[in-house]
Amino acid sequence: MNKPHRPPSGRTNLASCIVATIFLIFVIIVILIVFFTIFKPKDPKIAVNAVQLPTFAVSNGTVNFTFSQYVSVKNTNRAVFSHYDSTLQLLYYGSQVGFMFIPAGKIDAGRTQYMAATFSVQSFPLGATATATAATSQGPTLTDGGVNGFRLGPTMEIESRLEMAGRVRVLHFFTHHVDAKADCRVAIAVGDGSVLGFHC
Repeated sequence: MNKPHRPPSGRTNLASCIVATIFLIFVIIVILIVFFTIFKPKDPKIAVNAVQLPTFAVSNGTVNFTFSQYVSVKNTNRAVFSHYDSTLQLLYYGSQVGFMFIPAGKIDAGRTQYMAATFSVQSFPLGATATATAATSQGPTLTDGGVNGFRLGPTMEIESRLEMAGRVRVLHFFTHHVDAKADCRVAIAVGDGSVLGFHC
């Protein structure tokens, strides 16, 4: 006659629960590792490809021009990058002389988008802070009266600040805020407005 089977003891149930818990913890750790190595949100990469001044004029000690900047923005994430609240600023000796909002948009995962921003810069005094920066300026200066009696250097330098803010939604559940910046110094010839170079 066969003996009846005894129900599993409490120790067996406890051991099974412990094994299942350890297995779940292991799976969670693996998922977190995969998430932070593959799907970890990253800031986009901005590269400034060219800077141009299609128009440039100096009159009565002031300057006005049209500023154009061409950039490429690479989304290094494995999810779509939705950008908004993006701006492009122009600074001259720390003072803002130009400003532009960049329209919102989306960049697909792993893709690079090329953008161009062009806007007119209103007239502002040229060389107004030359006295304060004379000690740090380099290169020769015009000594023949400059423009309309103003003593001006052969070059002027402006600074462009591009800021892009947005979000990346990972696995359709987790939303992360990301942003990217590109600061460039642009050297311009005062005589004809040609861009001598830029450094970002």
